[in-house]
Amino acid sequence: MLRRRSRAVPVSAVQGCQPADPADVTVGDVDDRVYDLVVRGERIVAGGRVFAGEVGVAEGAIAAIEPLGRTLPGRRVVALREDEALLPGLVDTHVHVNEPGRTAWEGFETATKSAAAGGVTTIIDMPLNSVPATVSVAALELKRAAAAGQVFVDVGFWGGAVPGNTGDLAPLHGAGAFGFKCFLAPSGVDEFPALGADDLEPVLAELARLGGLLLVHAEDPGALSLAPDAEGASYGAFLASRPRVAEEDAIATVIRLARRTGARVHIVHLSSAGALPMIAAAKGEGVRLSAETCPHYLSLTAEDIADGATAFKCCPPIREAANRELLWRGLADGTIDAVVSDHSPATPDLKHLDDGDFGAAWGGIASLQLGLPLVWSEARRRGIRLEKVVEWMSARPAALSGLTRKGDIALGFDADLVVFAPDSEFVVDVHRLHHRNPLTPYDGRNLSGVVRETFLRGRRVDFAEPRGRLLRRGAA
Repeated sequence: MLRRRSRAVPVSAVQGCQPADPADVTVGDVDDRVYDLVVRGERIVAGGRVFAGEVGVAEGAIAAIEPLGRTLPGRRVVALREDEALLPGLVDTHVHVNEPGRTAWEGFETATKSAAAGGVTTIIDMPLNSVPATVSVAALELKRAAAAGQVFVDVGFWGGAVPGNTGDLAPLHGAGAFGFKCFLAPSGVDEFPALGADDLEPVLAELARLGGLLLVHAEDPGALSLAPDAEGASYGAFLASRPRVAEEDAIATVIRLARRTGARVHIVHLSSAGALPMIAAAKGEGVRLSAETCPHYLSLTAEDIADGATAFKCCPPIREAANRELLWRGLADGTIDAVVSDHSPATPDLKHLDDGDFGAAWGGIASLQLGLPLVWSEARRRGIRLEKVVEWMSARPAALSGLTRKGDIALGFDADLVVFAPDSEFVVDVHRLHHRNPLTPYDGRNLSGVVRETFLRGRRVDFAEPRGRLLRRGAA
């Protein structure tokens, strides 16, 4: 049993946390049971609130939530220190693990260790950058076989929608794929081609029939073809090669077809704030539309990226500071639903670090372990509460993907828990991250918020024994 002493302090003593009325705390059945794990502390973040409480875990699930002082008995007891908060495990629905096939870029062991170290207890793996791409049931089973026995957090899988595989969507849906990712512009890998103008509507119609979800990388190929080339070390030239209009035209097309077919559609890694009014209007008229953005769009700006700094290359690109502030406003008003990593790592040679050529470099940001402190560091500067960050990074991604036992500290939910010190600071050292390759644009950056412990279904992640599960849609 682990016991840690702490001096009680008011919940409001931590910046960004506001206390809940103890009368509003959901309470489980009180009996004489001894829980497998009990966590006690002044700052429990649950249900959009912060309160002083105790959480009891039995058989991997949340079995009791009581006011602090009830002294629930536990075989193991964790008493939060005065600078710590208990959060639900984060849910990251946009991770490129790349295994099998491109395991030199990343793999299930390193990706899931990175996730756990960053407070992420569930990821959903993207269907591309692995070989084969997850565009058939056979490919999905190969992916599951590759992941089996080496995951330190729970892992689900998206399927892919590419030209010619519309007939595979129903079998993949039935096999437990959480939804389907597509590109409207070239993906960067030959085995995952983009859907053309004549492909998208039949895919949406099929997913409307199935009750499925389509995730869309929304950049319009016509607009991209009219933009200047990105060759060379100039970040400004690269930014001009991926103009806002490419995102905005593609999102307008997606909205029109989602309205026509009734399909449910999700815009991934939104970078252009210019699309926010049309997204808000479409939601307002009942189009089944949601959108995510990423830590790099919320924490980085084009003005701060040096020429040749290809570690910062991603598509769509990191835009100007004014655009970043509008994305934060879109999060605050609910136009943007969630924040996920789009962890898309590669080997250092593919990033062209030596010559700094943005045209040739792989476009992707490695950040899976750093998402929570990145977003929290920026949120607290804007006066945004910790529980709101948890909503964007845990509850909302869980709901969007149909993970009904994830995303909150609530009775019956999986006991995926994170001990987080929101006021502690650290400097990112790329060599101390669990990512397979020591490459991230955040190296040397000072961040607020330290993940001190992560629990998966009530058991501490020890980075030695992989206890994660492989999840299926409808059974997660």
